[in-house]
Amino acid sequence: MYKILLTFLFVGLLNAEVYDGVAIVVKDKAITLLDIKTEMKLSRVDSKKASDILIRQKLEEIEIDERKIKVDSSEVYDDIKKMASRNHMNISEFYDAVRESNGLSSTEFKAKIKQKLLSQKLYQAIAYTSMSEPSDIEIQEYYDLHKNSYKHPASFTVIIYDSKDRNALQTKVDNPMFYSPNILTNEQVLPYDKISPELASLLEKTRLNSFTKVIPNGKGGFMSFYIKSVQSAKEGGLASVKRQIINSIMAEKREQVLSDYFARLRHNADINIIREVK
Repeated sequence: MYKILLTFLFVGLLNAEVYDGVAIVVKDKAITLLDIKTEMKLSRVDSKKASDILIRQKLEEIEIDERKIKVDSSEVYDDIKKMASRNHMNISEFYDAVRESNGLSSTEFKAKIKQKLLSQKLYQAIAYTSMSEPSDIEIQEYYDLHKNSYKHPASFTVIIYDSKDRNALQTKVDNPMFYSPNILTNEQVLPYDKISPELASLLEKTRLNSFTKVIPNGKGGFMSFYIKSVQSAKEGGLASVKRQIINSIMAEKREQVLSDYFARLRHNADINIIREVK
């Protein structure tokens, strides 16, 4: 009798150990309380939204495994190389910039890129047969509804503040009257269509007569752009942005297909909510 009780107690302790910290199990994949709290912090969402994000990720992982979708190291390298090129950096400089801005090591960053590429292949497999290019009528209607989204500046006149001393540069951004011989300046006109999409987005979001946030300069130092003036571009009409509109419509269609697919998958999946984040 004592042996039986001890056996049950031992098994109970093992189960408690297995489930300690686990909040959700999607089929055989666990989501921990720490995973949820980390996602809440990274995505700045509440526990419910963070849990939904992580459940979707686990469902994607299961689909990727079942469909035997693969990504090799050369595909990861090529994608990183393209990102570095768009930011006018070599691979080493780009890894340094990622480490500085996100705190990710090159190994962690490669893992994230691999997961991104796996998800892209999965999305293509799911949505490929469910989508067709929009008609001219759809394109015109979309353009009429989103005209303002396709307007952008022709160029930015900026003063580039550059320094190896991040603290000095941040002080300059916070207090424009601050002077340091370690900060170099260079005024330039940056045409919208000649700069990376990431830089264009950063400059567009920054108010006139103010600084952007401090970012890596790709040379082991840091930089910030002071927006001196913005030159407006003339509207080019539908023809000039037709391909962009097609891409936007296809992206929306794809997201709807994927949302519907994973909603059905989640409804039918074996998902066990063990505990919730308080």
